Amino acid sequence: MHDPLDWLRERPYYADQVAAHRRIPARDPVFADLDLEPRLESALAERGIERLFGHQADTIEAVRSGDDAVIATETASGKSLAYTVPAFEDAMDHGGRTLYLGPQNALIADQLETLSELARDLGFGSRVSVAQYTGRLSKSEKRDVRDRRPTVLLSNPDMVHYALLPHAHRLWEWFFRSLETVVIDEVHSYRGVFGSQVALLLRRLNRVCERYGADPTYICCSASIGNPVEHAATVTGRDPSGFSLVDDDTSSTGPRDWVLWNPPEYEQERGTGRRRSSHTESMRLFTDLVEAGQQTLVFTRSRQTAERYASESAKELRSRGANDLANTVGAYQGSLTDDRRRELEEQLHDGDLRGVWSTNALELGVDVGGLDAVIIDGYPGTRMSAFQQAGRAGRGDDAALVLLVAGEDQLDQYLMSNPAEFFDGEPEDAISDPENTEIMPNHVASAAAENWLSRDDERHFGEPFPDVVGDLEASGVLERRETADGIRWTHDGGESPQHSMNLRTIDDREIDLRDARSGDVIASLSFSDALRDAHPGAIYHHQGQRYEVAELDLDRDTARLQPTWADYHTRVLTEKSVTVHEDLTEKPLSARPDTTVRFADISMTERITGFERQDAASGETLGTEALDLPETTLRTKALYWTVPEDTEVEMRAIGAENGDPEYGFNGGIHAAEHGVISLFPLYLLCDRADIGGLSTPYHSHTDQSTIFIYDGHPGGVGLTRRGYDRIEELMSRTARLIDDCDCADGCPSCVQSPHCGNANDPLSKPEAVHLLDELTGGN
Repeated sequence: MHDPLDWLRERPYYADQVAAHRRIPARDPVFADLDLEPRLESALAERGIERLFGHQADTIEAVRSGDDAVIATETASGKSLAYTVPAFEDAMDHGGRTLYLGPQNALIADQLETLSELARDLGFGSRVSVAQYTGRLSKSEKRDVRDRRPTVLLSNPDMVHYALLPHAHRLWEWFFRSLETVVIDEVHSYRGVFGSQVALLLRRLNRVCERYGADPTYICCSASIGNPVEHAATVTGRDPSGFSLVDDDTSSTGPRDWVLWNPPEYEQERGTGRRRSSHTESMRLFTDLVEAGQQTLVFTRSRQTAERYASESAKELRSRGANDLANTVGAYQGSLTDDRRRELEEQLHDGDLRGVWSTNALELGVDVGGLDAVIIDGYPGTRMSAFQQAGRAGRGDDAALVLLVAGEDQLDQYLMSNPAEFFDGEPEDAISDPENTEIMPNHVASAAAENWLSRDDERHFGEPFPDVVGDLEASGVLERRETADGIRWTHDGGESPQHSMNLRTIDDREIDLRDARSGDVIASLSFSDALRDAHPGAIYHHQGQRYEVAELDLDRDTARLQPTWADYHTRVLTEKSVTVHEDLTEKPLSARPDTTVRFADISMTERITGFERQDAASGETLGTEALDLPETTLRTKALYWTVPEDTEVEMRAIGAENGDPEYGFNGGIHAAEHGVISLFPLYLLCDRADIGGLSTPYHSHTDQSTIFIYDGHPGGVGLTRRGYDRIEELMSRTARLIDDCDCADGCPSCVQSPHCGNANDPLSKPEAVHLLDELTGGN
């Protein structure tokens, strides 16, 4: 493919979809000289690695000097060598041990193969031995790992939580006493609830290491994010001043063509913001690229979409007579078995698989070789993810093509209109909150079971620690003891606190989804997700099959699903209310000192009242149906502000000019709420679904019209706290997003939200722009 732009414009469905194009030139490598242990140097040379890239050498030097390190470079830039060298050298020199933590078993298996081969090539007596310790192993296999006492142990946070820390004193003392390095791979993925849980887990790990006199060095590997040192320090519980940052990527790359592809508006709906589906556009591009001999990977947002469009793509190739190619198309997503995922990874690496639809499960650093093209089906929510996914394209010095196919929503369309924001914008910040008081109690109880607590542990767990300990003591979970060295708290010795919690979620209640034909469990959802996605009448996609939920039995925590050919989607309708428990901080707006923005501890109560059926092709609402489901309450953090009385009068006047002052005002605050939420991912590594909102013409806490933006996770994970810090910039950008959109009444590109529980009604643009301009001093 000599000129990808010409090739794209020759497509029979081309209708000016190229919104922007940028060619990233090839980059020559920059090497650095570094003395290595001779056997290790020889083993690397046999693999064609005769010199290290500059960023690899810088990281190794930092670790050798005793610093913690965070290396933030592109996908496939060789970050693994930056921790492999120190780990192997410590093992070879004096038997020092390394704990490698990866977020996914697929990544761990990939590292196991690479590191084990390198260790074997070092020869007899090197003292380097590599083993994995994950839930995939049988009891006897786990026992064998402990008996062998490897110097490099590959695991995941879940196993450290369930298996290593609870038995540190009995089964793992040998490991923790000699632990010198902890590698946190893909540290940017530890954000939100999971990141907050892992941050508390690593504080427990640090406590156990202290008990045995160990003080391991941390090496964190990250994608390019806005706050790599701050985030690495937050996750690991280490002093940020002790980290060396290495973020100058000196590896080589071939040229890469980036194309922003904006699906055309529907001819009959011009001016409404309705555009041809990003899935359909991606499938057309995918099948053409595969047919043209380009090994292609599509990243899409959901498992169901990956499964469905892999099947549709294969069907399309067969219709063209390309049966052999159709058999080389597959779907990759997190619910597949480990063996099946590994098989797909190997087929991709070997070139046997010519096209794959994948969720972000393949975004992480599993080695699948270099691909000819990557299609990103809908902006993945962050520039970091988009560039990580794009990094899968590129084989040696060959040119690669990356297509970002936009969806209808605000952020996608904002970037299509402002491509410089995408290509040149600042990387987003990764956010986690280890002081989340919804999460911390379980970890403090676990820490007490692993090693008694003292007042000194506040330095590990932070300001909430004394109150958390007091509550756990009052409830009988912790037992207080007076000793010669001061007060100590121990766990009551009952049920293991580690096994009563799940690091990946706060919601421990799960609903099993069963196929009505066989009774087999095909998937499990958290309670809150099940209310949204598995209510009676919901359409649910799984492994290429479309189901309709026939029954949701909350007494037995099961849902019964029947296969269906229904050609529509479903979306829930909700009612919300917010209770403010405590205002934590506040500040006046610069342009309106009479208006205060507050950050608060709140509860959001939500009840699903019904659902809409929407045509799969057009999105048109086909009908609604009521539901009777229990309400849920989320205790979290929120930012909020009130509408000044004079501005409310002006907004109602604008609404009166258009025929309905009440609709105009209510639609204006609702549209402003949606717009601000949609732009959160410009600054933070989050999905818009991680943020919720409520706009109300009257709230009892303020006695005024109020707009709330809340963190969608129990206790809050720091998202709205960071949004509070940047609220004026968020408001100003939102005003321009809404005002610059060509639609008349509000559309998916500016103020409509796919997560709105009120079916995006009411929404009104002029009043929203007026409100936001008044609050920020805009035009």
